[in-house]
Amino acid sequence: MTNQVLKYKSQSVAKLYFIAAMALFAGQILFGLGLGLQYVVGDFLFPYIPFNQARMVHTNLLIVWLLFGFMGAAYYMIPEEAETELHSPKLAIALFWIFLAAGALTIVGYLAVPYAKLAELTGNELLQTMGREFLEQPLPTKLGIVVVALGFLYNISMTVLKGRKTSISLVLLMGLWGLALFFLFSFVNPHNLVRDKMYWWFVVHLWVEGVWELILGALLAYVLVKTTGVDREVIDKWLYVIIAFALMTGILGTGHHYYFIGLPGYWQWIGSVFSALEPIPFFMMTVFAFNMVQRRRRDHPNQAAVLWAVGTSVMGFLGAGLWGFIHTLSPVNYYTHGTQVTAAHGHLAFYGAYVLVVITIISYAMPTLRGRLANSARSQAAEMWSFWVMTIGMAIMVLSLTGAGILQVWLQRLPTEGAMGFMATQDQLRFFYWARMGGGVVFLIGQLLYFASFFIGGDPVTATAAERTREGGGFLGTQPAQRTS
Repeated sequence: MTNQVLKYKSQSVAKLYFIAAMALFAGQILFGLGLGLQYVVGDFLFPYIPFNQARMVHTNLLIVWLLFGFMGAAYYMIPEEAETELHSPKLAIALFWIFLAAGALTIVGYLAVPYAKLAELTGNELLQTMGREFLEQPLPTKLGIVVVALGFLYNISMTVLKGRKTSISLVLLMGLWGLALFFLFSFVNPHNLVRDKMYWWFVVHLWVEGVWELILGALLAYVLVKTTGVDREVIDKWLYVIIAFALMTGILGTGHHYYFIGLPGYWQWIGSVFSALEPIPFFMMTVFAFNMVQRRRRDHPNQAAVLWAVGTSVMGFLGAGLWGFIHTLSPVNYYTHGTQVTAAHGHLAFYGAYVLVVITIISYAMPTLRGRLANSARSQAAEMWSFWVMTIGMAIMVLSLTGAGILQVWLQRLPTEGAMGFMATQDQLRFFYWARMGGGVVFLIGQLLYFASFFIGGDPVTATAAERTREGGGFLGTQPAQRTS
């Protein structure tokens, strides 16, 4: 035992992954703000960090820090779910440093070397995998990701095999193995452009609208089991139904990326129908979270984690569900594809579904990794405020991008005669881009407030004090229950 709260010593390896995830999260937001400025101040940081390099760093940091978060979550959850120590904590620590070093070197490569030169230096001519959005990583980095993923999956799979098997751990394993298997399509880069885009979407779409949703469901279910005291059997039934709908709609929903890339026309029907159904599992997730909180048998002292969990379900439904549905039907997507409407959906979907769920598990796990059930009331209050500030900042960004996208369609895509050119249209969107910058600054303030909450002292909230939460502030408030002696 490491302390009176943490059940298994090997769970402590998760702390490294969580810290790295939050550090990379900060880097992603800083580069995002830089990109936002480059939209309105075109020569900002040029020629030191041109737009294409900054965008690669911004999107790659998003993927890498979420992967760190998923891995940390698995290392924390699996020993407790399996009721046994992690198969090899030393392997987990070794893979952490390998992954961190590979990621850091890749980012340095993006910033220090022209991309074409980087491809030449890293052997891209041996197996041409570079140059595609989100998959810009050099060949050695991609190979390193595969090695790290295999070592990670071996570690947690062996842990599950030697211990208790639960629905949460099995769904999590399915999602993580699916993540690794679909990444292998990043090595397939055919010369035929249609096939190239199809395999590219096998990675990008079947990650975020397929197997990542299994990871999301497992993480959310785990936190709700721990914080509400609702019977595991009830939560398991919800989890099975949600992932069934997620896979059914997500896999065939890939068709909404096939509309105009050269694949047969029937994909317009398949993509439209099943994409229109994709909000269903996210709506079910919202109902699930609220239902579990309302039926809770205990008031866990970590009310901040409950807020993040409920926020995940709501914002995930809005971003991945509602904002995805806005432009998923093929007659609408014909006009909106590649506009700022797409950017609005992408930002809100990633924030709601995956950023928030990683923060949820970190919010629940970090106090226990530090030897307490929950942080102090002051710390939790700051953490709750950070949720609202980040969410408001994201809302400003998304509404600005949505407005920009609608105007872009109106000026550039809809007119059959006299349509504005791309750059002339961009000049008309400057107000929205400045508003997006304002939202980004608000989001950064919320993120800094979240980081600050880790350093706010005070006596931890006790389980006895948490029983007064329903009277004192509720799980959606900004004041958790005060400590009682």
